[in-house]
Amino acid sequence: MINLPVGTGPDTQQPGESLLPSQPLHILLIEDEPALARNMLDFLALSGHQTDYARDGRHGLQLALAGHYDLIVLDLMLPKLDGLTLCRQLRAQAPAQTPVLMLTARDTLDDKLQGFAAGADDYLTKPFALAELLARCEALGRRRQPADYCLQIGPLQLDRRRHQAWRDGLPLVLNPTCFRLLQMLAEHYPALVSRQQLSASLWPDEPPDSDSLRSHLYLLRQQLDKPFAGTMLHTVHGVGVQLRLPDDTTQKKSTAPQQDTAQQKDPAPQKDPAAPRKDTTPPPGETPQADAPHSPADQA
Repeated sequence: MINLPVGTGPDTQQPGESLLPSQPLHILLIEDEPALARNMLDFLALSGHQTDYARDGRHGLQLALAGHYDLIVLDLMLPKLDGLTLCRQLRAQAPAQTPVLMLTARDTLDDKLQGFAAGADDYLTKPFALAELLARCEALGRRRQPADYCLQIGPLQLDRRRHQAWRDGLPLVLNPTCFRLLQMLAEHYPALVSRQQLSASLWPDEPPDSDSLRSHLYLLRQQLDKPFAGTMLHTVHGVGVQLRLPDDTTQKKSTAPQQDTAQQKDPAPQKDPAAPRKDTTPPPGETPQADAPHSPADQA
């Protein structure tokens, strides 16, 4: 059993004592207090969940719009963009209604009502026990329907909860970064996604050089396209990357039955035995026409 320091209030439940969900949650934590954020990240990870982290509201909104999360844990007082404004913009711009758990030291009824009006699904006041945070996260995560986690684009299928992908029914062997790259492209299909957007989503804290993104695109192409007929991953020079449906003609061979070549040719004309024959016998007093001469003596 691991004893994890809490730092946010009384906590008696350990991660191993929690009833783990059947599938892990993908959580986005937006919190500007480093010590509190570290405790929450460690606790959620030990409880079996995957968590992305943003230190300010602007970065948090960028991640929330670019990725697919089961839950967003959002602090109210944030630099660059406060939690209420972030939540309103998220509800206005995001196609999926991801549950939002709002955290704040403000505990008045008016503060809570403002949070719910901005689009929050639940409200947790500081200080709080990490066990309660975990319970609320898992309760909100269970509200998502299983269909929300499945995505299909032609022959490509993604399970965003299990982090698995298939093409034509065959599993794709992808590392975590390649899967997130494919997931982002699939969620934006058929739109182009710029390299800047991809890098910011994959490496939010310290974006690497362009060679890292190029390398992962290469690895993704080896799994997604190389073993199959038809290309799905396309790079538009100077613009970005996108998924396209493969050309149907390159994937499906014609199964129409071929006709017998002998039947395709026109039959040779047949003589009718009952048809009258043309009489070539010359009339009396005429000689039959001779064949063309074949030698100078004949011509003389």
